Amino acid sequence: MAPSRPAVALAAIAVAVAVTVRFGAAKRGRVVVLRDVAYAAPSPAGGRGHLLDLHLPPGDPPAAGPGRPVLMWSGGSGWMSDDGKASAEPIARYFTARGWAVAGVSVRSSAQAAFPAQVHDVKAAIRWLRANADRHGLDPGRVAIMGDSSGGWLAAMAAVTGAADELEGDVGVTGPSSAVQAAVDLYGPADFLAMDAQMRPGACERFNAAYGLRDCHDDPGSPESRLMGFPIRERPDVVERADPATYASPAVPPMLIMHGLDDDLVPEPQSAGLHEALRAAGAPVRYVPVEGAGHSWRQVLAGGRMDDVAAFLEAALDAAPST
Repeated sequence: MAPSRPAVALAAIAVAVAVTVRFGAAKRGRVVVLRDVAYAAPSPAGGRGHLLDLHLPPGDPPAAGPGRPVLMWSGGSGWMSDDGKASAEPIARYFTARGWAVAGVSVRSSAQAAFPAQVHDVKAAIRWLRANADRHGLDPGRVAIMGDSSGGWLAAMAAVTGAADELEGDVGVTGPSSAVQAAVDLYGPADFLAMDAQMRPGACERFNAAYGLRDCHDDPGSPESRLMGFPIRERPDVVERADPATYASPAVPPMLIMHGLDDDLVPEPQSAGLHEALRAAGAPVRYVPVEGAGHSWRQVLAGGRMDDVAAFLEAALDAAPST
């Protein structure tokens, strides 16, 4: 006789409870997830912006030679959430199956701290991963970063500012390098002051309605203005510091930029412009505009494009200088 549904449910709960949890570690199949790891002290108290989830692939790390490559992920929220790691699960599921360690990383929201705090945070997370590489079987010389929307901006900023001491900050662990070896920017904003002129027909009206604004991205209450801590039109020289193109140079690591052509929130020319600035500076950059995709990483990465991202990252990290 088959067990009743309540019995099956109770058995499942018993199995779940029996899973070992140590220092926030929870096993998903053979993948180990270290949850809510603090890479820096909370700021503000009780905030989630200095936490990461570390997803480790099945099996033991290599006994000799380099450890696992690391992919950092931070999801977008218009800088309004301090829980960017929350969307890492499907990304981690895909990449841990390929032998990667995946770190879902949260940074402070714009309500908690203005720019450049978010850049300081992601750099602190990179330094923490390197400082703890031996403990978790990671390769400190193969670290990549990926994100969507404001998380894409974060990935781009981390990639282009590896040598920008003025944006290093003093959050968390200091000492290790905060440079990454590759980056994937999914439809992140870049040139905030150009966004309104680039919006698709009718998109600003829809954007205003969604966010309760009047002046689209230029509005004093827009996500970009909140990030900067002032209306972006008031201090264009400071806003320029938040544009990844400002830091374009041949030293930027390989970067893949992808953007849906039907994006109504972040206009596609933002990514096209960043690509052109990086290309002109001699940086190794590839741009993929995606027909029929909107402001959604699932749409942008559909049709096998997740495999393309993996191939790009693996090639970039294989070519990275050894440390």
